[in-house]
Amino acid sequence: MINKVEWPGYSGMTIGQKDFLALSDYSSFEIKSLLKDAMELKQMQKSGIPHPYLQGKVLGMIFEKSSTRTRISFEVGMLQLGGHAIFLSSKDIQLGRGESISDTAKVLSRYVDGIMVRTFGHDKIKEFAENATVPVINGLTDLHHPCQVLADLLTILEHKGTLNGLKLCYIGDGNNNMTHSLMEGAAKVGMEVAIASPNGYEPNKEITESVKVIAKQNGRQLTLTNDPKQAIQDADVVITDVWASMGMESEVEARMKDFEGYQVNDELCSLAKKDYIFLHCLPAHRGEEVTGSIIDGPHSVVFDEAENRLHAQKAILKALMGKSY
Repeated sequence: MINKVEWPGYSGMTIGQKDFLALSDYSSFEIKSLLKDAMELKQMQKSGIPHPYLQGKVLGMIFEKSSTRTRISFEVGMLQLGGHAIFLSSKDIQLGRGESISDTAKVLSRYVDGIMVRTFGHDKIKEFAENATVPVINGLTDLHHPCQVLADLLTILEHKGTLNGLKLCYIGDGNNNMTHSLMEGAAKVGMEVAIASPNGYEPNKEITESVKVIAKQNGRQLTLTNDPKQAIQDADVVITDVWASMGMESEVEARMKDFEGYQVNDELCSLAKKDYIFLHCLPAHRGEEVTGSIIDGPHSVVFDEAENRLHAQKAILKALMGKSY
């Protein structure tokens, strides 16, 4: 791992957003500022230096989708920042019994200093943010997973010492939240992006067109292909995800057939650069989207990546909840 990363021109937090819903809402400068702060917060935590930037602040966490990493990292992050987190299952609050999103957002804004939502439709979290008077953070929707991708960028930065000019290759379901946020985040920080997915599983067209513009502005390119070998050629970073995400249990059998040839394995990874790193947001299904030899091998940084959810999210929490609205 590279311990020193130079960020010329990025000397502190400059975040003009109230909410953290999608990386497309953030400028390259803002994303790099968050990454810089995440690295500093991580160093403080590792060195045992107290950093109670959110002393007395409370984060409300609404979960319509279950989670391991999201819940634990946000709760621990708030504790380390001097605040508190409240877990709110949709089954335990009136939102799960028909109370409107707008009313829930307005009520919670009177009690807490920030709200994290992990839900299905992206329209839900957008409506939540429009009606909340406190910051709203996207813990995951069907369309975007920005917290995970900020942690991914942090992990790549730590291991490579830079982001600009690296080639990121994603192989698997192109039309999912990870792919969309990876495309947006990587393009924003100047990475080349190659996505390989089967016919019918390509990324969202609107997001794709937007990312193409961002990539071109940064002198980079977004490549979409059905050929994993083309996508992974000379890649610095290789990423995959499960073939059937949460809520797609009825599609598992069909997807296993559709994704034949898209497994990340030794043969495929031999086409990447010799010093490539492998990422997976977890949970993983060894023997399906990735072999054990890759995810448990010397190129894998998946547990550094999982840990970095904590540090990246602390940077988001500090940036948004440290303000007054």
